[in-house]
Amino acid sequence: MIIIFWVSLFLIIYTFVGYGLLLFILVRIKRFFKKTSSFDLDQVLPGVTVLVAAYNEEDLIEEKIKNTLELDYPKEKLHVILITDGSSDRTVERASNWKDILLLHEDIRAGKMAAIKRAMPFIKTEIIVFTDANTFLNKAALKELVKHYQNKKVGAVAGEKRILVQESADASSAGEGFYWKYESALKKWDYELYSNVGAAGELFSIRTSLYEPVESDTIIDDHMIAMRIAEKGYIIAYEAAAYAMETASANTAEELKRKIRIAAGGIQSIGRLKKAANPFNYPILTFQYISHRVLRWTITPFLLILVFLLNGWICFNNPQMIYKVLFGGQVVFYLLSLLGLFFESRQIRVKAFFVPYYFCVMNYAVIAGIVRFFKKNQSAAWEKSKRK
Repeated sequence: MIIIFWVSLFLIIYTFVGYGLLLFILVRIKRFFKKTSSFDLDQVLPGVTVLVAAYNEEDLIEEKIKNTLELDYPKEKLHVILITDGSSDRTVERASNWKDILLLHEDIRAGKMAAIKRAMPFIKTEIIVFTDANTFLNKAALKELVKHYQNKKVGAVAGEKRILVQESADASSAGEGFYWKYESALKKWDYELYSNVGAAGELFSIRTSLYEPVESDTIIDDHMIAMRIAEKGYIIAYEAAAYAMETASANTAEELKRKIRIAAGGIQSIGRLKKAANPFNYPILTFQYISHRVLRWTITPFLLILVFLLNGWICFNNPQMIYKVLFGGQVVFYLLSLLGLFFESRQIRVKAFFVPYYFCVMNYAVIAGIVRFFKKNQSAAWEKSKRK
């Protein structure tokens, strides 16, 4: 039991902290031996198609179109396609007022991947940029993304996701904001070491020639599209200077709904990305993929429960102080999380409790997502989360 405890505790620490620390060290070592690549800013820019999938976004759709058309990129090389499959509000009506975009609409709601497949025959440019309808890009986003394609080994480029967090933010906002700041650092170091291991649908791009249709029932299509390119031996780059901004989830319930869907999609993707998990293909990619994604989406949330139970059992059978300190630390952490839940339910803003609470919510979502996936209760159709 003691051996299982220590192995489990090591895996938990490695998943959430240790991998980031190891990446930080490896990147510093790499920088010592190899200089960072530079880009030719005068190179001719490639044609770009911005692909936006929207579902019932009547309140934001015109602002999103305006934001996209005002991006700093040659107008003759910028094409915009908006897919609104299944929208039942005024999204289509309001988008129809804009003549500089190609609007594709069907009343059938078959999921985001099915919508993307329907749009692909209309894309003739060298680069595709995927972005969500409820996010807004900085003006330089496209130029910052496409510069990485000067490296022929790069097949996809992920942008940064930024959560707008106010001072009065609740647990979902503050926790989500902190999480994405940490994720952004990991993605930056992943790319410096070798490659990213996925991309967020808020903003990422690919070489059109490398696009490979994924199964229509794919839950997290952005991750799968990017990783299928990585499985071909190409690099997924990361560019923090290209970013998508969005507000946090309206509340923890909405954030939990989104996280459960992602977790269900994570399990689905692990079963399908067999090349990425095989170290005999691309060993560094496999190391990054398992460390950054697989452990989080599979065993680590269960290990948190196991470690707590084992630690309690060991404390009653082993007098060593280290086990009592570790158990006491866990008890305090989970009490802080419960206090975060209590305070959020009463609209009390105490940020000291937000991170523990969000951490527990995130790991619960993984367990719930796994259960939902194996019960086949997760639809591929994207679910709109309420935002602040």
